[in-house]
Amino acid sequence: MGVGDNVSRETSERLKIFRDLLTKWNSKINLVSPSSLLNLETRHFKDSSQVLDIAPPHFEDWVDLGSGGGFPGIIVAILCAELRPKACFKLIESDRRKCAFLRSVSRETGLSVEIINERIEDIPPLHAEVISARALAPLNRLLEYVERHLAPEGTAIFLKGEQWQEELRDAQSRWKFKCDAFNSSTSTQARILRVKEISRV
Repeated sequence: MGVGDNVSRETSERLKIFRDLLTKWNSKINLVSPSSLLNLETRHFKDSSQVLDIAPPHFEDWVDLGSGGGFPGIIVAILCAELRPKACFKLIESDRRKCAFLRSVSRETGLSVEIINERIEDIPPLHAEVISARALAPLNRLLEYVERHLAPEGTAIFLKGEQWQEELRDAQSRWKFKCDAFNSSTSTQARILRVKEISRV
């Protein structure tokens, strides 16, 4: 299920509100690169929506790390608002101004998401079923965060760019985990990594 699919009128309206708020706030706090605003639907919306295609089918608890401008956390929450109304979304962001933006989006779209303005490593373990992150940190560092906050049977999903293979090799020297790499529909060099069963070497 992606942004480009036939979404409901309510979902479409939420996406429009998000897009308008992102454009308005971006000039003040640099949520995304100004050039990417010209290709917002593909570069950010469609890219973020891909995580749902490989997520567990019946999750109820989703944590997005370093949510920043709302990717992929807000996009996932919008797409799931009608299909999975009982799902709980937590967005973690240490930047106070970006949290203000995320709260504005949550309020204006009517999303039920929890915005946590803390550093990832300072939050008590969340035991999440699903954890996502996009453009936050190298895989090795992400696994440190995930080890703290992922439930034992949970799934982590990371959107990674052209350096994904190098990051994967580096992480495999320090961690044990199962990883599936999926092609990205928005970049031939990017991959979406689905990681499970994480433990230290």
